[in-house]
Amino acid sequence: MGQRTLGGDDLTLLRERYLQRVSEALPEAAAKAGDWPIHQDHCFARVVLDALFQGVWYDHIDGTPAYEQLSTEELREAIEIADKMLEDGKPTVETLNRQSLEWRDH
Repeated sequence: MGQRTLGGDDLTLLRERYLQRVSEALPEAAAKAGDWPIHQDHCFARVVLDALFQGVWYDHIDGTPAYEQLSTEELREAIEIADKMLEDGKPTVETLNRQSLEWRDH
């Protein structure tokens, strides 16, 4: 049994799901597709977290690793964003990556 919130949510499981998406599933999908604008796990984490906060994630989170600072609801939303990227593929990845870079003035 992992770390639980007072409401009974298993934070450990949610963190594992998030990490699996950004560290394994998304980089693997990018490698398989071959034409996504990002390929590395830290890039997927940036895009997911920026989309979650609708801005540069580190303006909203104190401490690292960032995913350990997320609330239960934020973890769920981050997983949903990653799942949407997996489902939609390149168009969603391009859109979210472009928005993330705009927030960062790139």
